[in-house]
Amino acid sequence: MEKSINKKSEPAQSKQRLGEILVQSGLINEKQLQAVLKRQTQVGGQLGSILIEMGFITIDDLIEILSKKLGVPGVNLYKINIPSEVLGLLPREKIISLKVLPVAADGTTVTLAMLNPQDFIAISEIEFMLGKKIRALVIPAFMMEAALKCLPTRHDKPLIGKSVAKMVKVHNGNVGEIPDLQSLLKSLMNSGASDILFTAGVAPSIRIDNILKRLPLPSLTSTDCERYARELISYNDWDDFMKTNEFDFAVSFPGIGRFRVNVYKQRGSISIAMRSLVDDNPSFDTLNLPGWIKTFLLKPQGLILVCGPAGHGKTTTLSAMIDFINTNKKCNIVTLEDPIEILHKHKMSNINQREIGSDTESFAVGLRHVFRQAPDVIVIGEMRDRETFEIALQAAGTGHLVLSSVHADYSTSIFDRVINMFEQHRQDLIRTMLADCLLLVLSQRLIPRKNETGRILAFEKLINTYKIKNLIKEKNTNHIRTQMQAGSESFESIDLAIAKLFKSGMIKFDDGLVFVEDEQYYRELTGQIKPPSKAGG
Repeated sequence: MEKSINKKSEPAQSKQRLGEILVQSGLINEKQLQAVLKRQTQVGGQLGSILIEMGFITIDDLIEILSKKLGVPGVNLYKINIPSEVLGLLPREKIISLKVLPVAADGTTVTLAMLNPQDFIAISEIEFMLGKKIRALVIPAFMMEAALKCLPTRHDKPLIGKSVAKMVKVHNGNVGEIPDLQSLLKSLMNSGASDILFTAGVAPSIRIDNILKRLPLPSLTSTDCERYARELISYNDWDDFMKTNEFDFAVSFPGIGRFRVNVYKQRGSISIAMRSLVDDNPSFDTLNLPGWIKTFLLKPQGLILVCGPAGHGKTTTLSAMIDFINTNKKCNIVTLEDPIEILHKHKMSNINQREIGSDTESFAVGLRHVFRQAPDVIVIGEMRDRETFEIALQAAGTGHLVLSSVHADYSTSIFDRVINMFEQHRQDLIRTMLADCLLLVLSQRLIPRKNETGRILAFEKLINTYKIKNLIKEKNTNHIRTQMQAGSESFESIDLAIAKLFKSGMIKFDDGLVFVEDEQYYRELTGQIKPPSKAGG
């Protein structure tokens, strides 16, 4: 339907605000006007440029409305070139101070583009200076500001319309500059980044090798972020998000990829974190995982835990383990994931992937029913609460192989984390259950490669041997690190693992130093002894 402008008398329209005229003319509705006014309070700027930026009207719409409001013709500077002899009619300083621009001239009249064509004082002053009659035209404020920035310093140079248009894009906010969501996601995939983040007040940002980089784009506003969020969240789920203020899910874009998404509120606006999900299961060799782990994955029962900071590949490691079992063992695998990040196909095993929120209410609820699903292998995306830990321990001790990730800094810190979740009178029982069913703990870090082509995995291993089991039962888990820091068949610290990567030429010393537990021990292992500091005099 073609947009039309209501024909009102000029005096009546000239007293109305621009937003009111746009609503009455049918170019925008009241809800769109409120969104524009809200954005204006957040980022400032002229109402007209924000309307164009948000796609509610075109530049020609705005110029036509201003023309109707003020009762004079309008001009689009993008579509004309102003000759140098016309620009030279007024001193450059006068053009800038009065914010006027001569665009045409003949023997008796100078046509003048103005922000306020009803500024009769300025018109009279210029008529007196030039000795000619002034014909006033109206232009939008953002267009005038861009034209003044492009104004040639030499008298023999014209003002080119395309230069004004380009200056608007660079200097005048975000007109036409914020890409659509799918274009940004394509950029994410092409760059090799793992995440893309949208937050009001800064440009869209990507994470490459765990380093945040802002894209060369204008800052996002809360309206931009809400627009992206509405594109990601289904209509039926939007009300739930508005009630809870956070929402986790996975989404696919054909021809682009799958993404894990978290949408959340912060300071009244919406932020979005999206992580790219790989389609192919990475191999042990690709991840730098040792082959001896495979022996534990073929065991009929027990507990295998992967821990480490967020963003250091715990989910990817678990996926590689699942794929190995799926490829080499005939069994029934049931996973509980929030959300499902990597899709597995049936191989030798049957694999059932259940997503928290859509397939089951929570990890705890899913685990309560898992025993009736005849699982041989149970994979828990993340163990977060007491009930989940307790059911996992029961499953690992009653004929099931259980794999899970835990947020813990080191392999030995898992023990106190799990045990202290429970009431004091139950802690000895839980300690015994954990000692009896635990097979293996890996604590991992992803460290930048020396050649700056990605990151390489360093992992701390803890194999639950007879000696380790006794230390757990005897409440001496703190002795595991002190007794075995130098490394043994059952335990290798993260410091030792990182030192091996440095000595093999895989990483830089300083990149490894960021992730070690004991700096002095790491220096001794690598031979990079820090010289003693000189005493001040």
